[in-house]
Amino acid sequence: MKKQACLLIPFILLIACAPQKKRLYSWGHYDEASYYYLKNKDERSTQVLLESYKNIIEKQTGIRGIVPPGIYADYGFLLIQLKRTVEGKAMLQKEVELFPESKVFIDRILKTIN
Repeated sequence: MKKQACLLIPFILLIACAPQKKRLYSWGHYDEASYYYLKNKDERSTQVLLESYKNIIEKQTGIRGIVPPGIYADYGFLLIQLKRTVEGKAMLQKEVELFPESKVFIDRILKTIN
């Protein structure tokens, strides 16, 4: 048993010290911003979430180099709720351009707006 442990410990240490893989998408602080927004739903939390969306869109560092799935849709839907319909629809269209499989869902949202 000691012999196995002696072989296993260096292996575990090597794995733990290995460089982390780069992710497909970078999400920035989206999780904290969305939680803050859902918890408070006030003007400040809305601004924090809007800034989070802008940062994700402008500073994408993931392997794919594009915005993660659903971000344009969430951003667009929030803009529509804030009565910024033209901007919101543009974000929804960008979601469909990047992720055509979202068309059915986005079309439903656009149908309810019109």
